[in-house]
Amino acid sequence: SKMTVKAVKMPCTSANVYTKVPDGGWGWTVAFAFFVVEALTYGIIKSFGVFFNDLMESFDETNSRISWIISICVFVQTFTAPLSTVLSNRFGHRLVVMAGGLLISTGMVIASFARTVVDMYVTIGIISGLGYCLSFLPTVTILSQYFDKRRSLVTAVASTGECFAVFSFAPAITALKEQIGWRYSLLSVGVLQLGITVCGSLLRPIIIKEQEVKAQPPEESTETKYMLENEQTCTSIESIDSGVEITTSPSNVPGKTKAEPKSEEPKQHGQIPVENNSTPPAPKTKLLDFSVMRDYSFICYAFFGLFATLGFFAPSLYIIPLSLSLGIGKDHSAYILSAMAIAEVFGRIFAGWVLNKKPIRKIYIELICVILLSVALFAFPFASEFWGLMTCSIYFGFMLGTVAGTHIPLLAEDDVVGIEKMSSAAGVYVFIQSLAGLAGPPIAGVLVDTTKNYSSAFYSCAAGMVLGAVFLALVRPCKTGLCHHHHHQQRQQQQQEAEESPAGAAGELPDDFIDMDIGKAENSGKGSDSV
Repeated sequence: SKMTVKAVKMPCTSANVYTKVPDGGWGWTVAFAFFVVEALTYGIIKSFGVFFNDLMESFDETNSRISWIISICVFVQTFTAPLSTVLSNRFGHRLVVMAGGLLISTGMVIASFARTVVDMYVTIGIISGLGYCLSFLPTVTILSQYFDKRRSLVTAVASTGECFAVFSFAPAITALKEQIGWRYSLLSVGVLQLGITVCGSLLRPIIIKEQEVKAQPPEESTETKYMLENEQTCTSIESIDSGVEITTSPSNVPGKTKAEPKSEEPKQHGQIPVENNSTPPAPKTKLLDFSVMRDYSFICYAFFGLFATLGFFAPSLYIIPLSLSLGIGKDHSAYILSAMAIAEVFGRIFAGWVLNKKPIRKIYIELICVILLSVALFAFPFASEFWGLMTCSIYFGFMLGTVAGTHIPLLAEDDVVGIEKMSSAAGVYVFIQSLAGLAGPPIAGVLVDTTKNYSSAFYSCAAGMVLGAVFLALVRPCKTGLCHHHHHQQRQQQQQEAEESPAGAAGELPDDFIDMDIGKAENSGKGSDSV
């Protein structure tokens, strides 16, 4: 008996079932949700630099102690990434993202009433940091599942949400602070981040049920079944695709050994045949698969993310203090951060457009972008006035966009782990990034306090990015070496199967079978004589 599963339009709370990756459909709504989530998570984190001087004056703290707010936030966000993966696999992406939005908003609102920097560590660092993890990672994971051919381009364009947020939030928050103060400005940001819960409600689960392909070679219908049958035991030997099988099943008795042709039922559009009696039960999904840690290419890619993270957040945090130290006004400093955000938009779109081209080895394009990003970080200390800093910021923003918008979706490529293991790999990958997220800004802050020069912060970021480029260059060689070893094992297995092929079995097994029958006949004869 057969039943059909229809890929029909379902309510917003139901899963979308497709016979293949849709590359669109409800995926466009998910892409829009990801755009807004990016704006209200990473966009706020990168815009937090506008509060730096206010927090230093209000709490009478140093650069390094204030930078710990974002460091703890980024650390918690990345350290709890495996938890986000487990919860998403257990409860679904929708509920996890909505819960994350509530945590982010709660942390920001409470932080607006903080009296010490330690209060900010707890509220923004821990509470909002956990919310950022639960909101961002499940959204980018489910977006990758809705797209295949357009995945790089759509993800890159949707990830520009944080760039538009920095472009608009930095001047807006700066102007808002002058009217109502930094505390009420932070409170307004917290209320705005409740929009993440709305975006989470739009994340429909997606189920891909591949349609069975029953096309067979022409000679399949006349396949020869080699069978020798003993009249007493009704034992048969059949040559099958996986080797030789000796069975005494009732299905092999005379009259049932002939292959029965499968009836072809007409298939309606959008329907998937599912056989109740032959389809094996689906394997239980692992909540978190750490087998990716045995993949050398993934290990190298994880180290790339570890060191590259040093250069992701610190420049955005220190660009305004650097500009102020050069005598640039507050308004012009905000413009510099906005220009960086605009350039990052074009960088993300450009990277998505390039990576969407085929054939292309995406890992090499990423490597080139990381090297150019390292050059951008080294260029900041040489800027001495507004236009020089503006030029460096635009160049850095563009190159940051090419890397920041693609390094997580690139996990879905076969050069790293592939789409099947992307969910678990993303959790482990972001978890490994947590160390750099925790150490990056404080290291830069300590260097600034020691040298009394903001240029040292950019040198530390550049050094980390160079190390990341080294490990990224090793990803493809590691994957190629493993693939060659895997193919070698496959060839050995094929050779063994060829030696044990049905043709060889048909020439050898009948002798053993006859000997067995002769032995049984002799025993039977002796028994009759004794009677």
